[in-house]
Amino acid sequence: MMTHASTENLNIASFDAMPSPAQIKASAPLTDTAAATVEMGRTTIKRILDREDPRPMIIVGPCSIHDPVAGLDYARRLKVLAEELADTLYVVMRVYFEKPRTTVGWKGFINDPRMDDSFHIEEGMLRGRQFLLEVAEIGLPAATETLDPIAPQYYGDLLSWAAIGARTAESQTHREIASGLSTPVGFKNGTDGSLEAAVNGCLSASNPHSFLGMNEQGETCIVRTHGNHYSHVVLRGGGGRPNYDTVSVSLAEQALLKAKLAPNVVIDCSHANSWKKPEMQPLVLKDVVSQIRDGSRSIVGAMIESFIEAGNQPIPANLAELRYGCSVTDACVSWDTTTQMLCDARAALRDVIASRRN
Repeated sequence: MMTHASTENLNIASFDAMPSPAQIKASAPLTDTAAATVEMGRTTIKRILDREDPRPMIIVGPCSIHDPVAGLDYARRLKVLAEELADTLYVVMRVYFEKPRTTVGWKGFINDPRMDDSFHIEEGMLRGRQFLLEVAEIGLPAATETLDPIAPQYYGDLLSWAAIGARTAESQTHREIASGLSTPVGFKNGTDGSLEAAVNGCLSASNPHSFLGMNEQGETCIVRTHGNHYSHVVLRGGGGRPNYDTVSVSLAEQALLKAKLAPNVVIDCSHANSWKKPEMQPLVLKDVVSQIRDGSRSIVGAMIESFIEAGNQPIPANLAELRYGCSVTDACVSWDTTTQMLCDARAALRDVIASRRN
């Protein structure tokens, strides 16, 4: 039988073997301690979304993980702080490995763990899973953005919350993936600030889907999902303006109710809500806290981009010149500022949360 190889793979340089999810998991297996952290994280977040736990969740951490040593240093600090705040705030660590790019740039730790355009994805996937495992064993629930369609098969068992980003909220592929995720999932509003993609994403993800995917053995298969009933909207601003104000939150509530969805809203204190200026994040959180104090029930959480050192840095040719604990993607608030932000939020909300609990 004649083949027509000249008509396919014309722009493919190579197909390199990738370990299956089962092989990666065998190299970094889920422990009982880690499983307990993940399950508690998911259960607590679902209780928050169901209004059974009155605390807001705070998803806080680096814009992206590039140095596992600094990342774990941050996680250990955050665990101590989380325990101090636990009566009022539920803290989840932001652990982002994949970075969507408008054009080009470093795509994140899984795609290029050596940060030198060598793209050892097999290494990045294993090291990323190992990092999530260590965070879970510290006792911190973890959150990430789901970007690559098959990545959840490799480390989804270690996550308590997931986001669908502003650039992918309209994507049918990502809505289908969200419908099968084991975690609650937040859909961000579009980069232009519009709500429609996020609300439609929640609606789509809440329904069953069937699509092409991959199983744990690395085999192509038809994935059939039940639908994810814990999808919600994340307001991150856009189109040149923020959308964390009371009017924007009210409009989001109305849009969700119109779609017959629970009016659950998370506020991203970074990105367009802070004009990508980290020093504005405390002001956004302060406003969010005030709305909760004033009676808002739809605001169920907030996101903060935070690392050990403030700001960000370019990736140098000599990686030894990287500043420890400083972001290589979006600028972050420092650890000291993070501590102050969360302690202030707890002080302002403690009586409110206690009264709701009673």
